Amino acid sequence: MALYKTITVDKNTSLAIWKVEETEDFLSKGIKLNDHCQKRYDGMKSQLHRRAFLSIRHLLATYGYVDEDLFYDETGKPHLKDGNFISITHSHNFTGIIVSKTDEVGIDIEMQRDKILRIAHKFTPFEEYRTLANTDAIVRKLTIVWGAKESLYKIYNKEGLSFLHHINVADFFFADQKTTAEILYEGITSSYTIDFLEFERFTCVYAIKK
Repeated sequence: MALYKTITVDKNTSLAIWKVEETEDFLSKGIKLNDHCQKRYDGMKSQLHRRAFLSIRHLLATYGYVDEDLFYDETGKPHLKDGNFISITHSHNFTGIIVSKTDEVGIDIEMQRDKILRIAHKFTPFEEYRTLANTDAIVRKLTIVWGAKESLYKIYNKEGLSFLHHINVADFFFADQKTTAEILYEGITSSYTIDFLEFERFTCVYAIKK
């Protein structure tokens, strides 16, 4: 089993990350998918996507859930039948979930890649990061900001929400491993805490609604 990391945020909220190293056959053992998820799984052409999909079911099992406990609304947002909040992410060979009994949550894992420099202007005022020491630091910081905004989008889940115009992530230092963020949309402001961690050239960011 490749449970990579678990983090207890507080007594009501925790997250788990899986490093996908097993074969599809191994990951499929003991996993029963509901009809909706079986259809999604059968339609996946990439073996890595199929393995990631199954690994998320193993992460659910660490919380005592089976696939039948999970459902998706019309926008594709995941929910748990017991009313707890959940968010799911996967990137290459890492997957993760965050579960909370009390708060809306979002999670995102991203690989740190230079290509984020080309799209930075689409989701954040890029000039804010030109003071950083080198390209690697800029890539790291932009990846955290992107992950934060992805996490917030997963929580807010409203069509028309703009990463650039509606979501603001407060500046931060790498060593702090946390910051705050706000969404201002349709005249309503909501606030969030943001935490992040880096491992093996990946970044995991998770957001919790205040």
